[in-house]
Amino acid sequence: MEKYRCLVVEDEPLAAEILEDYIKQISFLEFKAIAKNGLEALDFLKGDHIDVVFLDIHLPKLKGLDFIKSLKLPPQIIITTAFREYALDGYELNVVDYLLKPISFQRFIGAVNKLKQLEMPISQMGTIATSSNGEEQFFLININKKKIKIYLNEVLFIESKKEYISVVTASNVYLAKYQLADIEAQLDKFLFIRIHRSFIVARKKIRAFTASEVEICEHKIPIGRSYKELVLAVLESKTSR
Repeated sequence: MEKYRCLVVEDEPLAAEILEDYIKQISFLEFKAIAKNGLEALDFLKGDHIDVVFLDIHLPKLKGLDFIKSLKLPPQIIITTAFREYALDGYELNVVDYLLKPISFQRFIGAVNKLKQLEMPISQMGTIATSSNGEEQFFLININKKKIKIYLNEVLFIESKKEYISVVTASNVYLAKYQLADIEAQLDKFLFIRIHRSFIVARKKIRAFTASEVEICEHKIPIGRSYKELVLAVLESKTSR
């Protein structure tokens, strides 16, 4: 089995040591090096292939978010920080996860397991097309040999049901044979957010939320433990605007 080659970008020795230890305990991860700042990390990336970067935000010389923006073809990024307020920025930069320090091993496992959800090659994905015409954005899914057009502004949430997904709108429920990760990869992250390993929800449809669930119409949808920190940061940022 190929392993994800990991670089830790962290200027705090203890935090770096903890991440190195966590990485070495996971069978599908391979620890490569520690960079103390963004410039060291850039130099390392020029000379070695890295699949995953565990990135602190507050770094000397080059800040973490600026480091991400400087990469033309960035590896997968998992942010590690003591500052919750940057979660929305990280989410919009398409990071895999956002870990708040102190990071427990259980939370670390939840983050790195998301890497496996991203590894399916495009050639193995179902036939899903996305188009737009003003605000009339839609995607197509195959159901019983027919292509069904589903408008994004009608979607409440999408639920994984083993080998199938259930796309729920206010008036219909569509069951199709896809993996949730296939759909997630093609959805606009400004419109949708994954809140659980089994649920993606429409951000504008959320009417209320707690630390453990969101409410959409009459539906109460759980927030997964490994998604909680990022989801709450994004939702709280949204409501504060």
